Amino acid sequence: MHHGYNPFKMNTIKFINIGENSRVPKYKQIVDSIIYNVSNGNLKIDQKIPSINMFSEEFYMSRDTVEKAYNILKERKVISSIRGKGYYITRTKLISKVNVLFLVNKLSSYKMKSYNSFINSIGPNSHTDLHIYHCDESLFLNLLAKNEGAYDYYVIMPHFKTEDLKHVSYTDEVVKAIKRIPEEKLIIMDNGKLGMEGNIIEIYQDFENDIYNALKEGLTKIAKYKKLILIYPEKAIYPYPKRILHGFRKFCVEQSINFEILNEVYDDMILKKEDLFITIEESDLVNLVKQIRDYEFVLGKDIGIISYNDTPLKELLGITVISTDFKEMGETAARMILNKEKGKVKVSFNFIDRNSI
Repeated sequence: MHHGYNPFKMNTIKFINIGENSRVPKYKQIVDSIIYNVSNGNLKIDQKIPSINMFSEEFYMSRDTVEKAYNILKERKVISSIRGKGYYITRTKLISKVNVLFLVNKLSSYKMKSYNSFINSIGPNSHTDLHIYHCDESLFLNLLAKNEGAYDYYVIMPHFKTEDLKHVSYTDEVVKAIKRIPEEKLIIMDNGKLGMEGNIIEIYQDFENDIYNALKEGLTKIAKYKKLILIYPEKAIYPYPKRILHGFRKFCVEQSINFEILNEVYDDMILKKEDLFITIEESDLVNLVKQIRDYEFVLGKDIGIISYNDTPLKELLGITVISTDFKEMGETAARMILNKEKGKVKVSFNFIDRNSI
């Protein structure tokens, strides 16, 4: 393969390994080989690498192939070109095999649990940028437009709010923008309501059936209470899917349980023995527990609480929860990326019995 005795040329090129019979496209082999040699220290920062012509001659490849590889390396800021001087290695830090853009609708402790378990599972060979778009459509669209083509994978948790703070899973614009992402790079997480077809990764919660099934799981304990009250924040800054309400209603109607749906825990709530509350927002949970104490009711005996979405603090305080396994969500996404798997996976959602019911 190598011919001629140009000592400089031999120096860099001897590390580059291109498999003639490999099924991996040649340009990708060049990219991977240079990145590999940078990460293991064979190629140092500021080191000059062969010109496109020299490289294509050496490996009997078309200039287009080499140029394509060099352009990708430039985009990833691994190499840069100095006019009239050639190409140089520009960074040795953050050489990542996989670049991921992770778009989350809000910064809650459970969303971060998914993010952290994703980071831990995807491993050191990747670099993930986290952006929070606050359920805001225009912020979301800007982030996608700005980062088009820049990442290997796009992990998206789609939840948006309308002008009057209602929850929507998507808008036409959002669907259009997401469809511009190549299928093999797309991971839809958390909310599977986009109805995305094709060969993508989707790891979702089924908001309606999840709450319905989890309440059924806890039925023997729930049945002790006379009335079930769901605190569903109608005008939350970060709205919640309406499907939570549908699943709750379906359960109560089927089990003939008396129920009520309230916007918030009022400061002077009328509490009665044998009330069971389901709270979604953290602030409602705190307010409710305080009032139960002030009334000198016994939590889990006189009045029950089930909280939606588990957090370490709820576990510590012994609050019964119904919750998606957010850790599993992040781990599954990472595993599917690493194993090049595709398909739709529903994350487990559980009734976790503690002392508040």
